[in-house]
Amino acid sequence: MAFKNHSSRIVPSSSSSVSTSLPFRFTTIITLALIFCSSYYIFFSQFDYSPVTSSLENPPFVGDLRDLTFPWNKLSLGPISEKLKLAVFCKSWPVGSIPGGMERHAYTLYTSLASRGHEVHVFTVSSDKSNHENIQEYYNKGDLHIYFAPNKNGVLNQTQAFEIFQRINGVDDHPFDYVHTESVSLPHWRIKMVPKGDVAVTWHGIWYEIIHSKLFQELYYSNEHPSSDLEQMMPRLVNEIRFFSSYKHHICISNSAREVLVNIYQLPKRNVHVIVNGVDQNKFVYSPESGARFRAKHGVPDGNGTVIVMGVSGRLVRDKGHPLLYEAFALIAKTHPQVYLLVAGSGPWGRRYAELGENVRVLGSLEPEELSGFYNALDVFVNPTLRPQGLDLTIIEAMHCGKPVVAPNYPSIVGTVVVDERFGYTFSPNVRSLVETLDSVVRDGSSVLEIKGKACKGYALSMFTATQMASAYERFFMCMKNDRYCKYPLPIDN
Repeated sequence: MAFKNHSSRIVPSSSSSVSTSLPFRFTTIITLALIFCSSYYIFFSQFDYSPVTSSLENPPFVGDLRDLTFPWNKLSLGPISEKLKLAVFCKSWPVGSIPGGMERHAYTLYTSLASRGHEVHVFTVSSDKSNHENIQEYYNKGDLHIYFAPNKNGVLNQTQAFEIFQRINGVDDHPFDYVHTESVSLPHWRIKMVPKGDVAVTWHGIWYEIIHSKLFQELYYSNEHPSSDLEQMMPRLVNEIRFFSSYKHHICISNSAREVLVNIYQLPKRNVHVIVNGVDQNKFVYSPESGARFRAKHGVPDGNGTVIVMGVSGRLVRDKGHPLLYEAFALIAKTHPQVYLLVAGSGPWGRRYAELGENVRVLGSLEPEELSGFYNALDVFVNPTLRPQGLDLTIIEAMHCGKPVVAPNYPSIVGTVVVDERFGYTFSPNVRSLVETLDSVVRDGSSVLEIKGKACKGYALSMFTATQMASAYERFFMCMKNDRYCKYPLPIDN
Protein backbone atom coordinates (compact mmCIF):
# COMPACT_ATOMS: atom_id res chain seq x y z
CA MET A 1 0.00 0.00 0.00
CA ALA A 2 1.50 3.32 -1.03
CA PHE A 3 1.55 6.53 0.94
CA LYS A 4 -1.44 8.75 0.34
CA ASN A 5 -1.00 10.72 -2.89
CA HIS A 6 -2.80 13.98 -2.19
CA SER A 7 -2.29 15.29 -5.73
CA SER A 8 -4.45 12.56 -7.22
CA ARG A 9 -7.56 13.58 -5.36
CA ILE A 10 -10.51 15.11 -7.16
CA VAL A 11 -10.62 18.91 -7.27
CA PRO A 12 -13.41 21.14 -8.59
CA SER A 13 -13.66 20.99 -12.37
CA SER A 14 -14.51 24.64 -12.81
CA SER A 15 -11.40 26.61 -13.67
CA SER A 16 -12.92 29.77 -12.24
CA SER A 17 -13.59 28.04 -8.94
CA VAL A 18 -10.02 26.84 -8.75
CA SER A 19 -8.58 30.19 -9.74
CA THR A 20 -10.56 32.08 -7.11
CA SER A 21 -9.91 29.63 -4.30
CA LEU A 22 -6.19 29.08 -4.84
CA PRO A 23 -5.03 32.62 -3.91
CA PHE A 24 -6.99 32.50 -0.67
CA ARG A 25 -5.79 29.02 0.20
CA PHE A 26 -2.17 29.83 -0.68
CA THR A 27 -2.21 33.09 1.27
CA THR A 28 -3.89 31.49 4.27
CA ILE A 29 -1.46 28.60 4.43
CA ILE A 30 1.55 30.88 4.07
CA THR A 31 0.21 33.21 6.77
CA LEU A 32 -0.46 30.37 9.19
CA ALA A 33 2.87 28.77 8.40
CA LEU A 34 4.63 32.03 9.20
CA ILE A 35 2.75 32.29 12.49
CA PHE A 36 3.73 28.73 13.32
CA CYS A 37 7.39 29.21 12.42
CA SER A 38 7.67 32.54 14.20
CA SER A 39 6.34 31.02 17.40
CA TYR A 40 8.55 27.93 17.16
CA TYR A 41 11.58 29.82 18.38
CA ILE A 42 9.56 31.45 21.16
CA PHE A 43 8.36 28.04 22.34
CA PHE A 44 11.61 26.12 22.35
CA SER A 45 14.11 28.81 23.28
CA GLN A 46 12.60 29.46 26.70
CA PHE A 47 11.33 26.13 28.04
CA ASP A 48 12.65 24.45 31.15
CA TYR A 49 12.31 20.78 30.18
CA SER A 50 13.82 19.36 33.35
CA PRO A 51 11.43 17.01 35.17
CA VAL A 52 13.18 17.57 38.50
CA THR A 53 12.63 20.42 40.92
CA SER A 54 16.29 21.22 41.47
CA SER A 55 19.79 20.34 40.33
CA LEU A 56 23.16 22.04 40.01
CA GLU A 57 21.94 23.65 36.79
CA ASN A 58 18.44 24.30 38.10
CA PRO A 59 18.72 25.54 41.71
CA PRO A 60 15.76 25.34 44.10
CA PHE A 61 13.21 28.06 43.55
CA VAL A 62 13.03 30.75 46.21
CA GLY A 63 10.80 33.77 45.87
CA ASP A 64 7.30 34.83 44.86
CA LEU A 65 5.22 32.09 43.23
CA ARG A 66 3.78 34.65 40.82
CA ASP A 67 7.23 34.84 39.23
CA LEU A 68 7.34 31.13 38.36
CA THR A 69 7.92 30.33 34.70
CA PHE A 70 7.60 26.56 35.11
CA PRO A 71 4.65 24.46 36.41
CA TRP A 72 3.65 24.93 40.03
CA ASN A 73 3.34 21.12 40.16
CA LYS A 74 7.16 20.87 40.32
CA LEU A 75 7.29 22.43 43.78
CA SER A 76 6.87 20.58 47.08
CA LEU A 77 3.91 22.51 48.42
CA GLY A 78 2.86 21.74 51.97
CA PRO A 79 -0.65 21.34 53.45
CA ILE A 80 -2.65 24.43 54.33
CA SER A 81 -4.87 24.52 57.41
CA GLU A 82 -6.75 27.68 56.40
CA LYS A 83 -9.93 26.91 54.45
CA LEU A 84 -11.31 28.54 51.31
CA LYS A 85 -14.78 29.17 49.93
CA LEU A 86 -14.49 28.81 46.16
CA ALA A 87 -16.90 29.48 43.30
CA VAL A 88 -16.25 27.50 40.11
CA PHE A 89 -17.90 27.83 36.71
CA CYS A 90 -17.49 24.67 34.68
CA LYS A 91 -18.73 23.57 31.24
CA SER A 92 -20.03 20.18 32.42
CA TRP A 93 -19.83 17.67 35.23
CA PRO A 94 -19.54 13.87 34.77
CA VAL A 95 -22.94 12.24 35.19
CA GLY A 96 -24.16 8.99 33.69
CA SER A 97 -22.24 8.51 30.46
CA ILE A 98 -18.50 7.88 30.34
CA PRO A 99 -16.83 11.26 31.01
CA GLY A 100 -14.52 13.04 28.60
CA GLY A 101 -11.22 14.66 29.47
CA MET A 102 -12.67 17.97 30.61
CA GLU A 103 -15.17 16.27 32.92
CA ARG A 104 -12.49 13.98 34.37
CA HIS A 105 -10.26 16.98 35.03
CA ALA A 106 -13.04 18.91 36.79
CA TYR A 107 -14.13 15.95 38.90
CA THR A 108 -10.57 15.10 39.94
CA LEU A 109 -9.62 18.68 40.84
CA TYR A 110 -12.70 19.83 42.73
CA THR A 111 -13.32 16.61 44.63
CA SER A 112 -9.66 16.75 45.71
CA LEU A 113 -9.99 20.34 46.91
CA ALA A 114 -13.20 19.50 48.79
CA SER A 115 -11.53 16.51 50.41
CA ARG A 116 -8.98 18.96 51.85
CA GLY A 117 -11.80 20.79 53.64
CA HIS A 118 -12.32 23.65 51.21
CA GLU A 119 -15.92 24.66 50.50
CA VAL A 120 -16.30 24.30 46.73
CA HIS A 121 -19.41 25.41 44.79
CA VAL A 122 -19.51 24.30 41.14
CA PHE A 123 -21.98 25.91 38.69
CA THR A 124 -22.33 23.58 35.73
CA VAL A 125 -24.54 21.10 33.82
CA SER A 126 -24.48 17.32 33.63
CA SER A 127 -22.31 15.77 30.95
CA ASP A 128 -25.22 13.63 29.71
CA LYS A 129 -26.98 16.84 28.55
CA SER A 130 -30.12 15.98 30.49
CA ASN A 131 -32.51 18.89 30.91
CA HIS A 132 -34.01 19.90 34.22
CA GLU A 133 -37.27 21.77 34.60
CA ASN A 134 -35.91 23.64 37.57
CA ILE A 135 -32.43 24.67 38.52
CA GLN A 136 -31.41 22.41 41.34
CA GLU A 137 -28.43 21.38 43.37
CA TYR A 138 -27.23 18.06 41.98
CA TYR A 139 -25.66 16.94 45.19
CA ASN A 140 -24.16 18.15 48.37
CA LYS A 141 -21.31 15.83 49.29
CA GLY A 142 -19.54 17.22 52.30
CA ASP A 143 -17.80 20.40 51.18
CA LEU A 144 -18.54 19.85 47.47
CA HIS A 145 -21.73 21.47 46.13
CA ILE A 146 -22.80 20.95 42.50
CA TYR A 147 -25.48 23.18 40.92
CA PHE A 148 -27.05 22.47 37.55
CA ALA A 149 -28.09 25.40 35.37
CA PRO A 150 -28.90 24.00 31.91
CA ASN A 151 -30.67 25.70 29.06
CA LYS A 152 -33.15 23.85 26.83
CA ASN A 153 -30.27 22.27 24.89
CA GLY A 154 -28.63 20.94 28.01
CA VAL A 155 -25.63 23.28 27.90
CA LEU A 156 -24.70 25.80 30.58
CA ASN A 157 -27.15 28.69 30.98
CA GLN A 158 -24.61 31.29 31.98
CA THR A 159 -27.19 33.83 33.13
CA GLN A 160 -28.93 31.40 35.47
CA ALA A 161 -25.64 30.00 36.75
CA PHE A 162 -24.51 33.52 37.63
CA GLU A 163 -27.80 34.22 39.41
CA ILE A 164 -27.24 31.16 41.62
CA PHE A 165 -23.70 32.33 42.28
CA GLN A 166 -24.95 35.75 43.37
CA ARG A 167 -27.54 34.21 45.72
CA ILE A 168 -24.93 32.03 47.42
CA ASN A 169 -22.23 34.69 47.61
CA GLY A 170 -22.32 36.26 51.04
CA VAL A 171 -24.51 33.60 52.68
CA ASP A 172 -23.74 33.59 56.40
CA ASP A 173 -21.79 36.81 55.79
CA HIS A 174 -19.06 34.77 54.14
CA PRO A 175 -18.53 35.72 50.51
CA PHE A 176 -16.50 33.60 48.15
CA ASP A 177 -12.78 33.92 48.69
CA TYR A 178 -12.13 33.49 45.01
CA VAL A 179 -13.88 32.83 41.69
CA HIS A 180 -12.51 30.44 39.11
CA THR A 181 -13.76 29.51 35.66
CA GLU A 182 -12.84 26.67 33.34
CA SER A 183 -12.29 28.45 30.02
CA VAL A 184 -15.17 30.83 29.18
CA SER A 185 -17.82 29.13 31.33
CA LEU A 186 -17.94 32.53 33.03
CA PRO A 187 -17.85 34.90 30.03
CA HIS A 188 -15.49 37.85 30.11
CA TRP A 189 -18.25 40.46 30.00
CA ARG A 190 -19.58 39.22 33.38
CA ILE A 191 -16.27 39.75 35.16
CA LYS A 192 -17.19 43.34 36.07
CA MET A 193 -20.24 41.92 37.93
CA VAL A 194 -18.01 39.80 40.20
CA PRO A 195 -17.10 41.57 43.44
CA LYS A 196 -13.62 43.12 42.97
CA GLY A 197 -13.51 41.52 39.51
CA ASP A 198 -10.86 39.13 40.80
CA VAL A 199 -11.32 36.04 38.62
CA ALA A 200 -8.89 33.35 37.49
CA VAL A 201 -9.41 31.25 34.38
CA THR A 202 -7.90 27.93 33.31
CA TRP A 203 -7.43 27.60 29.57
CA HIS A 204 -7.72 24.10 28.10
CA GLY A 205 -7.24 25.41 24.56
CA ILE A 206 -6.81 28.80 22.93
CA TRP A 207 -7.48 30.09 19.42
CA TYR A 208 -3.79 30.38 18.65
CA GLU A 209 -3.55 26.60 19.16
CA ILE A 210 -6.75 26.02 17.23
CA ILE A 211 -5.19 27.80 14.25
CA HIS A 212 -2.38 25.27 14.41
CA SER A 213 -4.97 22.49 14.49
CA LYS A 214 -6.65 23.79 11.35
CA LEU A 215 -3.30 24.23 9.66
CA PHE A 216 -2.25 20.62 10.30
CA GLN A 217 -5.65 19.31 9.20
CA GLU A 218 -5.54 21.43 6.05
CA LEU A 219 -2.08 20.14 5.18
CA TYR A 220 -3.07 16.54 5.86
CA TYR A 221 -6.33 16.52 3.94
CA SER A 222 -4.91 18.74 1.15
CA ASN A 223 -7.49 19.37 -1.62
CA GLU A 224 -9.96 16.80 -0.31
CA HIS A 225 -12.20 19.40 1.29
CA PRO A 226 -11.03 23.03 1.24
CA SER A 227 -11.68 24.60 4.62
CA SER A 228 -13.98 27.59 4.86
CA ASP A 229 -13.22 27.95 8.58
CA LEU A 230 -9.86 29.54 7.89
CA GLU A 231 -11.52 32.75 6.66
CA GLN A 232 -12.93 33.46 10.13
CA MET A 233 -10.00 32.27 12.21
CA MET A 234 -7.79 35.37 12.30
CA PRO A 235 -10.60 37.75 13.40
CA ARG A 236 -11.57 35.27 16.15
CA LEU A 237 -7.98 35.10 17.32
CA VAL A 238 -7.73 38.90 17.44
CA ASN A 239 -11.01 39.09 19.35
CA GLU A 240 -9.77 36.51 21.85
CA ILE A 241 -6.53 38.38 22.44
CA ARG A 242 -8.54 41.52 23.16
CA PHE A 243 -10.89 40.02 25.76
CA PHE A 244 -8.36 37.81 27.59
CA SER A 245 -7.21 40.78 29.65
CA SER A 246 -10.67 40.92 31.23
CA TYR A 247 -9.62 37.96 33.40
CA LYS A 248 -7.10 38.94 36.03
CA HIS A 249 -5.16 35.66 36.30
CA HIS A 250 -4.64 32.95 33.70
CA ILE A 251 -3.74 29.31 34.37
CA CYS A 252 -2.30 27.34 31.47
CA ILE A 253 -2.01 23.56 31.33
CA SER A 254 1.18 23.55 29.27
CA ASN A 255 4.39 25.55 29.08
CA SER A 256 3.76 26.42 25.44
CA ALA A 257 0.37 28.00 26.20
CA ARG A 258 2.02 30.25 28.78
CA GLU A 259 4.58 31.44 26.24
CA VAL A 260 1.78 32.29 23.80
CA LEU A 261 -0.22 34.25 26.39
CA VAL A 262 2.86 36.22 27.44
CA ASN A 263 4.52 36.77 24.05
CA ILE A 264 1.59 36.80 21.60
CA TYR A 265 -1.42 37.78 23.73
CA GLN A 266 0.82 40.26 25.63
CA LEU A 267 -0.51 39.47 29.10
CA PRO A 268 1.58 40.43 32.17
CA LYS A 269 4.00 37.64 33.10
CA ARG A 270 2.93 37.75 36.73
CA ASN A 271 -0.66 37.06 35.75
CA VAL A 272 0.06 33.91 33.72
CA HIS A 273 0.75 30.62 35.52
CA VAL A 274 1.26 26.97 34.61
CA ILE A 275 -0.49 24.19 36.50
CA VAL A 276 -0.50 20.98 34.49
CA ASN A 277 -3.31 18.46 34.68
CA GLY A 278 -3.07 15.49 36.98
CA VAL A 279 -4.88 12.17 37.21
CA ASP A 280 -5.71 9.92 40.15
CA GLN A 281 -2.45 8.10 40.77
CA ASN A 282 -4.32 5.44 42.76
CA LYS A 283 -6.48 4.46 39.78
CA PHE A 284 -3.85 4.50 37.05
CA VAL A 285 -1.09 2.22 38.29
CA TYR A 286 1.51 -0.09 36.81
CA SER A 287 0.09 -3.63 36.91
CA PRO A 288 1.42 -6.30 34.51
CA GLU A 289 -1.11 -8.76 35.93
CA SER A 290 -4.14 -6.63 34.96
CA GLY A 291 -2.56 -6.09 31.55
CA ALA A 292 -2.15 -9.82 30.99
CA ARG A 293 -5.78 -10.41 31.95
CA PHE A 294 -6.92 -7.68 29.56
CA ARG A 295 -4.90 -9.19 26.69
CA ALA A 296 -6.31 -12.64 27.35
CA LYS A 297 -9.86 -11.30 27.51
CA HIS A 298 -9.55 -9.71 24.08
CA GLY A 299 -7.63 -12.50 22.39
CA VAL A 300 -4.23 -10.86 22.05
CA PRO A 301 -1.59 -13.62 21.80
CA ASP A 302 1.38 -13.74 24.17
CA GLY A 303 4.47 -13.79 22.00
CA ASN A 304 6.96 -13.91 24.90
CA GLY A 305 8.24 -10.44 24.06
CA THR A 306 7.97 -10.74 20.29
CA VAL A 307 4.42 -9.39 20.08
CA ILE A 308 4.15 -5.58 20.23
CA VAL A 309 0.79 -4.24 21.36
CA MET A 310 -0.06 -0.63 20.54
CA GLY A 311 -3.15 1.15 21.80
CA VAL A 312 -5.23 4.24 21.15
CA SER A 313 -8.20 5.59 23.07
CA GLY A 314 -10.69 8.45 23.09
CA ARG A 315 -13.26 9.71 20.62
CA LEU A 316 -12.76 7.96 17.30
CA VAL A 317 -13.28 11.02 15.13
CA ARG A 318 -11.29 12.63 12.35
CA ASP A 319 -9.75 15.59 14.16
CA LYS A 320 -8.32 13.22 16.77
CA GLY A 321 -6.07 11.90 14.02
CA HIS A 322 -7.63 8.50 13.40
CA PRO A 323 -7.39 8.70 9.60
CA LEU A 324 -3.66 9.23 10.14
CA LEU A 325 -3.24 6.22 12.43
CA TYR A 326 -5.50 4.08 10.22
CA GLU A 327 -3.24 4.59 7.21
CA ALA A 328 -0.01 4.24 9.17
CA PHE A 329 -1.02 1.06 10.96
CA ALA A 330 -2.26 -0.53 7.73
CA LEU A 331 1.29 -0.14 6.40
CA ILE A 332 3.00 -1.30 9.59
CA ALA A 333 0.80 -4.41 9.87
CA LYS A 334 1.94 -5.53 6.40
CA THR A 335 5.63 -5.39 7.26
CA HIS A 336 5.34 -6.36 10.96
CA PRO A 337 2.63 -9.03 11.40
CA GLN A 338 3.51 -9.40 15.10
CA VAL A 339 2.12 -5.93 15.87
CA TYR A 340 -1.39 -5.53 17.32
CA LEU A 341 -3.56 -2.46 17.85
CA LEU A 342 -6.15 -2.09 20.62
CA VAL A 343 -8.71 0.64 19.90
CA ALA A 344 -10.74 1.91 22.87
CA GLY A 345 -13.49 4.44 22.33
CA SER A 346 -16.52 5.17 20.22
CA GLY A 347 -17.01 7.01 16.97
CA PRO A 348 -17.23 6.49 13.22
CA TRP A 349 -13.62 5.40 12.86
CA GLY A 350 -14.26 2.30 14.96
CA ARG A 351 -15.84 0.60 11.93
CA ARG A 352 -12.89 1.60 9.74
CA TYR A 353 -10.33 0.14 12.14
CA ALA A 354 -12.23 -3.16 12.08
CA GLU A 355 -11.47 -3.35 8.35
CA LEU A 356 -7.76 -3.77 9.08
CA GLY A 357 -8.15 -7.42 10.04
CA GLU A 358 -7.22 -9.69 12.90
CA ASN A 359 -4.33 -7.56 14.16
CA VAL A 360 -6.80 -4.91 15.35
CA ARG A 361 -9.17 -5.23 18.32
CA VAL A 362 -11.92 -2.61 18.41
CA LEU A 363 -13.04 -2.54 22.05
CA GLY A 364 -15.70 0.17 22.05
CA SER A 365 -16.07 2.53 25.01
CA LEU A 366 -14.48 1.29 28.21
CA GLU A 367 -15.78 1.99 31.68
CA PRO A 368 -13.43 4.12 33.81
CA GLU A 369 -12.43 1.12 35.93
CA GLU A 370 -11.32 -0.74 32.79
CA LEU A 371 -8.93 1.94 31.56
CA SER A 372 -6.00 1.00 33.79
CA GLY A 373 -6.16 -2.60 32.55
CA PHE A 374 -6.28 -1.33 28.97
CA TYR A 375 -3.15 0.79 29.39
CA ASN A 376 -1.32 -2.04 31.16
CA ALA A 377 -2.10 -4.38 28.25
CA LEU A 378 -0.06 -2.17 25.92
CA ASP A 379 3.61 -1.95 25.07
CA VAL A 380 3.16 1.60 23.80
CA PHE A 381 0.32 4.13 23.73
CA VAL A 382 -0.31 6.08 20.52
CA ASN A 383 -1.99 9.49 20.37
CA PRO A 384 -2.33 10.57 16.70
CA THR A 385 -4.30 13.76 17.33
CA LEU A 386 -4.41 16.58 14.79
CA ARG A 387 -5.39 19.03 17.54
CA PRO A 388 -2.30 20.65 19.11
CA GLN A 389 -4.26 22.24 21.92
CA GLY A 390 -4.58 21.56 25.60
CA LEU A 391 -3.00 18.51 27.18
CA ASP A 392 -4.61 15.12 26.53
CA LEU A 393 -5.20 13.19 29.76
CA THR A 394 -4.87 9.84 27.95
CA ILE A 395 -1.13 10.41 27.49
CA ILE A 396 -0.73 11.12 31.21
CA GLU A 397 -2.86 8.11 32.19
CA ALA A 398 -0.76 5.80 30.02
CA MET A 399 2.47 7.16 31.53
CA HIS A 400 1.17 6.51 35.05
CA CYS A 401 0.62 2.88 34.00
CA GLY A 402 4.27 2.66 32.96
CA LYS A 403 3.79 2.93 29.21
CA PRO A 404 5.84 4.99 26.76
CA VAL A 405 3.91 7.13 24.32
CA VAL A 406 3.90 8.01 20.63
CA ALA A 407 2.60 11.54 20.14
CA PRO A 408 2.81 14.44 17.65
CA ASN A 409 5.64 16.90 18.14
CA TYR A 410 3.33 19.77 19.12
CA PRO A 411 4.70 22.43 21.51
CA SER A 412 2.22 21.52 24.26
CA ILE A 413 3.41 17.90 24.19
CA VAL A 414 7.18 18.18 23.69
CA GLY A 415 7.40 21.18 26.02
CA THR A 416 5.52 19.60 28.93
CA VAL A 417 5.02 15.82 28.62
CA VAL A 418 7.28 13.97 26.19
CA VAL A 419 10.15 16.31 26.97
CA ASP A 420 12.83 13.92 25.68
CA GLU A 421 13.25 10.48 24.12
CA ARG A 422 13.30 8.72 27.50
CA PHE A 423 9.53 8.94 27.56
CA GLY A 424 8.66 7.79 24.06
CA TYR A 425 8.55 8.98 20.49
CA THR A 426 7.29 12.03 18.65
CA PHE A 427 6.38 12.49 14.99
CA SER A 428 5.27 15.16 12.55
CA PRO A 429 1.51 14.95 11.86
CA ASN A 430 1.70 13.12 8.54
CA VAL A 431 1.50 9.48 7.49
CA ARG A 432 5.12 9.06 6.45
CA SER A 433 6.50 10.40 9.73
CA LEU A 434 4.12 8.28 11.81
CA VAL A 435 5.02 5.13 9.85
CA GLU A 436 8.72 5.79 10.42
CA THR A 437 8.08 6.33 14.12
CA LEU A 438 5.99 3.18 14.54
CA ASP A 439 8.69 1.25 12.70
CA SER A 440 11.22 2.56 15.24
CA VAL A 441 8.94 1.37 18.04
CA VAL A 442 8.86 -2.15 16.60
CA ARG A 443 12.62 -2.24 16.00
CA ASP A 444 13.31 -1.09 19.57
CA GLY A 445 11.26 -3.99 20.85
CA SER A 446 9.57 -4.75 24.15
CA SER A 447 12.72 -4.51 26.32
CA VAL A 448 13.46 -0.91 25.25
CA LEU A 449 9.77 0.00 25.55
CA GLU A 450 9.74 -1.34 29.09
CA ILE A 451 12.70 0.85 30.04
CA LYS A 452 11.01 3.90 28.55
CA GLY A 453 7.80 2.96 30.36
CA LYS A 454 9.53 2.93 33.73
CA ALA A 455 10.92 6.41 33.02
CA CYS A 456 7.41 7.57 32.09
CA LYS A 457 5.99 6.26 35.35
CA GLY A 458 8.61 8.08 37.39
CA TYR A 459 8.08 11.34 35.52
CA ALA A 460 4.28 11.10 35.76
CA LEU A 461 4.49 10.56 39.52
CA SER A 462 6.73 13.62 39.81
CA MET A 463 4.46 15.91 37.79
CA PHE A 464 1.01 14.65 36.84
CA THR A 465 -0.77 13.41 39.97
CA ALA A 466 -4.12 14.57 41.27
CA THR A 467 -2.44 15.36 44.59
CA GLN A 468 0.12 17.70 43.02
CA MET A 469 -2.49 19.37 40.83
CA ALA A 470 -4.79 19.98 43.82
CA SER A 471 -1.87 21.26 45.94
CA ALA A 472 -0.89 23.69 43.19
CA TYR A 473 -4.42 25.03 42.78
CA GLU A 474 -4.89 25.23 46.55
CA ARG A 475 -1.72 27.29 46.94
CA PHE A 476 -2.65 29.45 43.95
CA PHE A 477 -6.06 30.34 45.45
CA MET A 478 -4.48 31.01 48.85
CA CYS A 479 -1.89 33.23 47.16
CA MET A 480 -4.68 35.18 45.47
CA LYS A 481 -6.43 35.62 48.82
CA ASN A 482 -3.37 36.44 50.93
CA ASP A 483 0.04 37.53 49.60
CA ARG A 484 1.73 35.71 52.46
CA TYR A 485 1.03 32.41 50.70
CA CYS A 486 2.76 33.64 47.54
CA LYS A 487 6.16 33.20 49.17
CA TYR A 488 8.10 29.99 48.62
CA PRO A 489 9.23 28.11 50.51
CA LEU A 490 7.11 28.58 53.61
CA PRO A 491 7.72 26.59 56.80
CA ILE A 492 4.85 24.28 55.76
CA ASP A 493 6.56 23.37 52.47
CA ASN A 494 8.53 20.16 52.19
